[in-house]
Amino acid sequence: MASSAAGRSTSAVREGDLLWTPGPERIARARLTEFTRFAETRTGRTFPGYADLWAWSTTELEEFWQAIWDFFDVRSSAPHTAVLESRDMPGARWFPGARLNVAEQILRNEHSSAPALLYSAEGTELRELSWPDFAAQVRAVATHLRSRGVGSGDRVVSFLPNVPEAIIAMVATASLGAVWASVSPDFGTRGALDRLGQLDPRVLVACDGYRYGGRDFDRRAEVADIAAGLPGLLEVVHVPVLGLHVEGTTWAEVVTGPTVPAGEFVVEQVPFDHPLWVLFSSGTTGLPKAIVHGHGGILLEQLKGLSFHQGLHPGDRAFFFTTTGWMMWNFLVSMLLLGITPVLYDGNPAHPDVDALWRIAQDSRATLFGASPTFVELMQKAGVVPGERFDVSAIETIMPAGSPVSPAITAWFYENVKPDLWVATGSGGTDICTGLVGGVETLPVRAGEIQARSSAWPPSRGTSRGAASSGGSASW
Repeated sequence: MASSAAGRSTSAVREGDLLWTPGPERIARARLTEFTRFAETRTGRTFPGYADLWAWSTTELEEFWQAIWDFFDVRSSAPHTAVLESRDMPGARWFPGARLNVAEQILRNEHSSAPALLYSAEGTELRELSWPDFAAQVRAVATHLRSRGVGSGDRVVSFLPNVPEAIIAMVATASLGAVWASVSPDFGTRGALDRLGQLDPRVLVACDGYRYGGRDFDRRAEVADIAAGLPGLLEVVHVPVLGLHVEGTTWAEVVTGPTVPAGEFVVEQVPFDHPLWVLFSSGTTGLPKAIVHGHGGILLEQLKGLSFHQGLHPGDRAFFFTTTGWMMWNFLVSMLLLGITPVLYDGNPAHPDVDALWRIAQDSRATLFGASPTFVELMQKAGVVPGERFDVSAIETIMPAGSPVSPAITAWFYENVKPDLWVATGSGGTDICTGLVGGVETLPVRAGEIQARSSAWPPSRGTSRGAASSGGSASW
């Protein structure tokens, strides 16, 4: 493929062209390979290829999901009495009797030497938050919420950009058995109330503003209007993203206030299908529809999806550009379950230069880099060749998401980043908070094609006031 002024050309690529084949070393260290050996040992079956493993997962549901539970050492304070109580749909009930909590699984990583989070925003250097500091802030926020009367089933919501405070507040909320929902501050008052107003939240965690494209956007008036439109609020906790003056409880007061030592901190044990968070549809055909996801379903699906379909290992670093209003933010949060370090960025992905995200990927040493096909089109127009401008040696996986990925977009990464990459495309959605088809690290990549049928999550039947419940099939 010839070079051009607009980056290296991919015009000659055709759908189905072979772009990459995993080498034996990559196949050997893949978590999917590790799980295949684990499954073969415990079942006495053989799985010569991915298709065989997929077939087993769709026919032997109970055997497969118990293997996932055991492979990832999922812990529960009470055992389940069955994996799948009934296959009736609707009405299937997964892991009855189990009591667990996503926050507990996350806090198991507290003593990791890796950073819990890496984060930056426009005009700031990349910073890190250690696991001990992260866990201490989670406990402090949870203690504060408890002191305000927040408990199991209550809703805590946020109006925040993609900053560490959002993730800390989410994990603290989950630890109480309370239910989380977030919107991005660019939604404005009406957009926020259309979503959060359905939930009758008890606490709102909100920013004073945000920075985008070199401009500061003061959101204090919008926060006041949103709070006025949520009559059940007990409190607003203000996060000083821009450092503007606000009246009321501040984030600093919360995280430096009374807390509970790690050994005395109690994480609320909840049923497998207890609501964890609420996501929202786009609202293009009416009021945004609230979709509830449960602790157990998200826990198992994200452990599996991140490991097998994104190829991530504990200690890896992953960077995906997102806002708190998109399900990919929940995907980033879920990385903490496995001790993977999410890399957060708040701001315009093309400011101050169109290659800003590649600089963050370089500086963070991210092993997974995610962005949309629209971002690639921006790179093409600007003539950016990341492999020539930046150190991309740490990147092993590219995950394009948000819109269809053409053969040319897939090939662009191999021509302009580096040839030894796994480009893992997929398709899923907010309704299931996962992918239905997606990447498989042990299979070749072909231009314009998604590699295989991947996974949907065990249905979670949690409900929240004013919110609809969502489930899914239990197949890869």
